Amino acid sequence: MAAPARSRRDRERAEGLGRRAEWLCRLALWLKGYRILGSRVRVPAGEIDILAARRTRFGPVLAVVEVKARSREELAHAAVGRSSWQRLARAAGQVQAARRGVRDHTPRFDLMIVLPGRWPLHLEDYWRP
Repeated sequence: MAAPARSRRDRERAEGLGRRAEWLCRLALWLKGYRILGSRVRVPAGEIDILAARRTRFGPVLAVVEVKARSREELAHAAVGRSSWQRLARAAGQVQAARRGVRDHTPRFDLMIVLPGRWPLHLEDYWRP
């Protein structure tokens, strides 16, 4: 059974919530020492919510971050499936091919969950291709 069609107002509300969640996640990453390279980065393979870089003891990391704002944590986990991560892996490859400055970075796929009234939960290395 298909999901009921959402009204324009519902879509606009969801869009606003997503933008605020992404802003909060960018702030959290910046406070952790990440350099924010882009938000809603679009390439032919798809869109990356947040692209960030950080030097670690293992070398430079390119964090490909998927942001989910949900009422409960388990709903956020359920909202991102294997096909979504595979699409993000293809998108990360396209970004690395196009941006010389991140070609030597190791891609890492993170999930950030935004729950009502809470600081974003950052799950590093959530998925591996």
